Amino acid sequence: MAAPTDGGVTRGRTSHGWATDGRTPHGRIPAGWAARIARGTPPHRNRAVDALRAMAMVGVVTGHWLVTGLTVDPRGALHQASPLSAMPVFAPLTWVLQTLGLFFFVSGYAATRGLTRALSGGASVRSWLASRVRRILPPIALFVGAWWLLRLALEASRVEPQTLRTISKLMISPLWFVLVLVLLTLVTPVLVRVEASVGTVAALAALAVVAAVDVAQFAAGVAIPRWLAHLSVPAAWLVPYLLGVARAQGRLGDRRLGPAMAAVGAVAGLVLIGWAGYPASMVGVPGDGRSNIAPPSLLAVALALVQIGLALACWTRLSRLLERPRWWAVVVVLNLSAMTVFLWHQSALLGVSAVGRALLGAPLGLVGPPSGSAWLLGRLLWLPAFAGALALLWLLTRRVEHLGRMPGAGRLPRRRARPPLVVAPD
Repeated sequence: MAAPTDGGVTRGRTSHGWATDGRTPHGRIPAGWAARIARGTPPHRNRAVDALRAMAMVGVVTGHWLVTGLTVDPRGALHQASPLSAMPVFAPLTWVLQTLGLFFFVSGYAATRGLTRALSGGASVRSWLASRVRRILPPIALFVGAWWLLRLALEASRVEPQTLRTISKLMISPLWFVLVLVLLTLVTPVLVRVEASVGTVAALAALAVVAAVDVAQFAAGVAIPRWLAHLSVPAAWLVPYLLGVARAQGRLGDRRLGPAMAAVGAVAGLVLIGWAGYPASMVGVPGDGRSNIAPPSLLAVALALVQIGLALACWTRLSRLLERPRWWAVVVVLNLSAMTVFLWHQSALLGVSAVGRALLGAPLGLVGPPSGSAWLLGRLLWLPAFAGALALLWLLTRRVEHLGRMPGAGRLPRRRARPPLVVAPD
């Protein structure tokens, strides 16, 4: 994802002349919105990338909703708890739902393609960077501003300090991802040149930084400063980002490479868990003492290699599947406001939890000790409510995400609107 805002749609024909005649290899286009999206998709659009971004987004959001437990102590203070503390058997589920590595891979790919097209069209690197920042910053500013005002209101109401800390932690947690994304976006022109010069050596250098931090912290037992440990944050996600850059520049195209990369990542992951003592969960679990995600460890990179390898292996089949207008329409909808979804999905969980507690006390799966299959079943039943609340937040905030786009970008079609929808550029 060059920015989580890619994949929007706009009405009519852009200055790029992207509207097509709507034909697909499957013959007649079905009537309706899906057909209009199909007719408006530019020929160069890599649909597999958009689908992978949508999968990564769904994985991260669903994973957070499943592992974020909330409890209330006798004083009424709100605490965060993890169901994995009581049910570690479900740790392998985090291997599927922790999809940030796949997300950064797509980010590197989309950013490189967007930069290449901008430069070929006569734009400068500076103008491309400015356009990216304009698309990323408005939704972030709205989110930070809204929660800053809410925090002030909670402080004024003298809410229990522990409750305030729990809410603040959940709200701030999506921002680390955004900060890394902005950093990698800003250095994309440099990364493109570096990758073109030295190839995969660049990714191996970033991997070496993660390995060095892991060895210092856990194998050698060296007490390194916290800021030094957090060098793993940009370094670990730089590995999949650079692989995305390589893919966009025509590398990583060998069909055998995908399965081989997935196998290497899987073997490395098993060795790290079984021999090196890394925790099996790909999300932080209170009481573990170690985390694979804060900061990201070698196991996080190994999982990213597995996911990227599988993506490369399925790339062609996925592209063919998305030639079907209805499947493609679903992907476009999921990509409409990805940044908004990432920023606000924990807010949706907190909002539903607050309302549920006020109306129902401590409903199972929403507020209460996250332990046992009954809690898990209850949480699964609450997922549609979280999704509904997120949809409402999306409707209220989505226009802000498109302030830096071309006019009309990201709008949903109206019933009477007839021009084809055009998928926005990377």
